[in-house]
Amino acid sequence: MTNQRGNPRTPLKVKLKLEHPLHGEMLVTTRDISDCGVYILLDQAHSLLKVGEQVRGQVQGLPMEAPILRMAVIRVETLGVGLRFIQEA
Repeated sequence: MTNQRGNPRTPLKVKLKLEHPLHGEMLVTTRDISDCGVYILLDQAHSLLKVGEQVRGQVQGLPMEAPILRMAVIRVETLGVGLRFIQEA
């Protein structure tokens, strides 16, 4: 199957701290990343996140503090969630 996406994905496995307004902080693992967003692995994704919700995320385990990014949920699947980066104005 050919990847029809406009932004190619790069496999990337890192820890990401998510902040959700209702569920609080969650530590998740990424599966891949692109210029527009990131896919995270998340058990019970359907019960935790809904399409259209916004979260904040920060990569963990770096030698310096990573920036905190705003992201929107664009896809929810059984094994995880697709998040799109929200550009700051």
